[in-house]
Amino acid sequence: MERLSSRTKIFIGLAMLFFIIVMGVVGYMFIEGDEFLDALYMTAITISTVGFGEIHELSSGGKIFTIILIILSFTTYAYALTTISTHFFEGQLQYFIKGYRIKSLKKMQNHVVVCGYGRNGQQVIKELIAHDHRFIVIDENHDLIVKNLEKSGRFIEGDATQDETLLKANIRTAKALITTLPVDADNLYVVLTARALNPDLIIISRASNESSEAKLRMAGVDSVVMPERVGGAHMANLITRPDIIEFMEHVSVHGDDPTNLEEIVCSDLPEQARSKSIYEIGIRKKTGANIIGYKTTDGRYILNPSADTKVIPGSKLFVLGTPEQIEKMKEIFREME
Repeated sequence: MERLSSRTKIFIGLAMLFFIIVMGVVGYMFIEGDEFLDALYMTAITISTVGFGEIHELSSGGKIFTIILIILSFTTYAYALTTISTHFFEGQLQYFIKGYRIKSLKKMQNHVVVCGYGRNGQQVIKELIAHDHRFIVIDENHDLIVKNLEKSGRFIEGDATQDETLLKANIRTAKALITTLPVDADNLYVVLTARALNPDLIIISRASNESSEAKLRMAGVDSVVMPERVGGAHMANLITRPDIIEFMEHVSVHGDDPTNLEEIVCSDLPEQARSKSIYEIGIRKKTGANIIGYKTTDGRYILNPSADTKVIPGSKLFVLGTPEQIEKMKEIFREME
């Protein structure tokens, strides 16, 4: 829409210039009785203000007409020149910005590719930003992504089901892919394409129909999320066990909330804290935060792990505490490095 408006302004400016020339030629021919070529010459030197002399002495009417023509031509020139130069300058600027954006996207690694910028996709991006995760959004809706993502520059305008689009988003160096397209068949195609391009990719897909879940898992998806199922279960739980749900909502992964849940990967711990027991690390004693869960190297989850549980490479800890306790824990780990 903006591009069309710019072209329209240029057309108006050129049309005004043409009108001024025609008006000048007709005016000099009618007022001064000049021939066409002489009238065109007088019009050209008048509107261009080059200062060449007149062909003959102008009459009083000719002088008044020349004054009017100079004023009108100056205004028209200013409008046309501004419009045209702005159009081409913005075009070059957009070209430069686009080139820079594409180069920066090509350098991105260990990021999350999000396919679809609808309601689910926007919520995904909101969470990724809150956790400082790098991401690239793929969507076909030009107006939607330009309006919301143009400043960040982290988007690819295109069809996520196409290999070349995923390659533009550096799918081979990505950490994960989340596809939130409204049509299950499109999500299935994205999963198949992404899995072929990056076998190690973590893939999460949205699904609308239960029958699609099995197909998506066969295609190589790691997790399937059905918004209707999740939303329905949540609303039912608000009736059957409201206090538990309220407590779970009170526990957040965001730093600004009263109670935070933090995930700690063993490889992120300082060297001297690895391969030690939970008791030896002393998170609760030093910070007041509680270790409420432990994920083993083979993917098993242990609730309330014992104090002698060893934190070994490939395992994870889940820590519950206030923002202050979580921050204090991170400070202790930094001091141990």
